[in-house]
Amino acid sequence: MTSPHRLTLTQFLIEERRRFPHASGDFNSLILNVALACKSIARKVAFGALGASGGGGAVNVQGETQIEMDVVSNQVFLQVNEWCGCLAGMASEEMAEPYQIPDCYPKGKYLLVFDPLDGSSNIDVNVAVGSIFSVLRAPNGEQAVTEQDFLQPGASQVAAGYAVYGPATMLVLTVGNGVNGFTLDLELGEFMLTHPAMQVPADTCEFAINASNSRFWEPPVKRYVDECMAGQTGARGKDFNMRWIASMVAEAHRILMRGGVFLYPRDSKDASKPGRLRLLYEANPIGFLIEQAGGRASTGRMPVLDVQPTSLHQRIGLVFGSRNEVDRIERYHNDVQPLEMFNPLFNEHGLFRMPA
Repeated sequence: MTSPHRLTLTQFLIEERRRFPHASGDFNSLILNVALACKSIARKVAFGALGASGGGGAVNVQGETQIEMDVVSNQVFLQVNEWCGCLAGMASEEMAEPYQIPDCYPKGKYLLVFDPLDGSSNIDVNVAVGSIFSVLRAPNGEQAVTEQDFLQPGASQVAAGYAVYGPATMLVLTVGNGVNGFTLDLELGEFMLTHPAMQVPADTCEFAINASNSRFWEPPVKRYVDECMAGQTGARGKDFNMRWIASMVAEAHRILMRGGVFLYPRDSKDASKPGRLRLLYEANPIGFLIEQAGGRASTGRMPVLDVQPTSLHQRIGLVFGSRNEVDRIERYHNDVQPLEMFNPLFNEHGLFRMPA
């Protein structure tokens, strides 16, 4: 039986470019360079402990201890993309300041923002990790970049995507015209289109949240999770499954493949941080992908893509996934009426029955 012809990532980008006959081709070159960086990181991640050389240990601008692969992945993104002539500058979760394109290379009209290795703490236990990226237009052309150049709302993104390094390496991409998934063919060394026109189902019976933070949640989040946990006996009248991988790329990929809702909301654990996820490197690119696939991405109170960034490493609360669930969570946050909290421990079939 003849296998169906699959487009390579290069062929896909050429077809997309045909919609814009006056395009220079720089954008395609940039996406292909990002894909090359992801291929390189996939190979390094696949070696696991065999590839470790004892580096890392420094603390990045986020106050987090870097492992060796954080540093290596960041260098791969910089080295693969700095020479191509497509970029005015780059910014990364692992660097305090924007990265200037060296003078020996030509500069371009785009900005690249990335988290080089999301979920890197999972490498030791062989759980899927990934890279996240976002492409913006450089507001000042080919001039040296400043932090202000990167402070654009997520709705201004030209493209966004992630690579997930799991049993297979996949690149999931939006260029503002839907979401498409490409699987790395190890024999050809090419990303092949395997998941065209990905869509997030509007309804779901799965939610993902770190329940260990429950004592710090705001009342709307407690209300939503309690209703899900109550299952058929509660207000929702249906059972939910709870998931938590601690790798946002893996969480987003599951939701794009089969639906669900992910919550990493603002909480009271650290009053100095209005959220845990980074707006520019994580929330905006994942939000763009989810919205392009028919889902929704929110801070809990408003669309995340409408948020005006105020700093390069700004943190934010994030809820994304199946549209109807995100709408419900937003309603709970914006409800001005006092919330009558539902607690499954005290319902009719709960552990502690309320007195009559």
